[in-house]
Amino acid sequence: MKNFAIIGAAGYIAPKHMQAIKETGNVLLAAMDPHDSVGILDHYFPATDFFTEFERFDRHLEKLKRLGTPINYLSVCTPNHLHDAHIRFGLRLGADVICEKPVVLNPWNVEGLLKMELETGKKIFSIQQLRLHPAILALKEKVSKTPFEKHKIDLDYITVRGNWYQYSWKGNNEKAGGIVSNIGIHFFDMLIWIFGDVKNIDVQEYSEKTASGTMELQNAEVNWFISIDGNNLPENIKANGDRTFRRLKIDDQEIDFSNGFENLHNLSYQEILDGGGCTLKESFKVIELIHKIRNHK
Repeated sequence: MKNFAIIGAAGYIAPKHMQAIKETGNVLLAAMDPHDSVGILDHYFPATDFFTEFERFDRHLEKLKRLGTPINYLSVCTPNHLHDAHIRFGLRLGADVICEKPVVLNPWNVEGLLKMELETGKKIFSIQQLRLHPAILALKEKVSKTPFEKHKIDLDYITVRGNWYQYSWKGNNEKAGGIVSNIGIHFFDMLIWIFGDVKNIDVQEYSEKTASGTMELQNAEVNWFISIDGNNLPENIKANGDRTFRRLKIDDQEIDFSNGFENLHNLSYQEILDGGGCTLKESFKVIELIHKIRNHK
């Protein structure tokens, strides 16, 4: 059983991490968030020590360490622009770090964190859950059998967000990195993981709500479309009252991955605990890609 702490406990994604910590047989000793709407803790770890001030959280974890109860893993679920600082905090604490995507917003931040990994002997892991989706695993295995074939891919991902989105940190480009960092990164990571390195990228549209373009991977030509605008949903999806549309077409054949997302964080945690997981070094390529999209000219 490992000891966990979590920073960013009141956010949207934190409950998935809490569930993963619990269902992999571990314990959450401390949680921190400047907002105190964290009743979700009662569902998973009601005895967790909770802090709204980072300084008191820091002092508490150091005290636990001195008393012989170190934090083995720090889970980082904070706004994207804070990930770098909170990862560094976890490494200095002597913990391995599990961070929500994107680990960092800029590729040059990776170099500094890699040096800290070497200095501390601790590891940084990213949650790139699509790598564990059954349909994606099957696709990777299929593609690996024809390593020199060039594939044609169409990726559409529309997941509607309300007006609140643009008023939150997620709508702030400096804090979130835009919708490609927030919404699209795990799809781009999956494509690079399966079809190889990025050779070329062309951004055709980039706004607060929608981004699209093409990119050439080592073994694929990709047309991609990412949006949080409900006006872009297909009519049949709107008619059903659904707010999310995913489509991945490979060589004119659709890959069905509409289901199977429920336990991917649990699987991600178990893989990390078993000695695997998506490392910081593995995350570099997709961080570099989203940075190029965000700063396209």
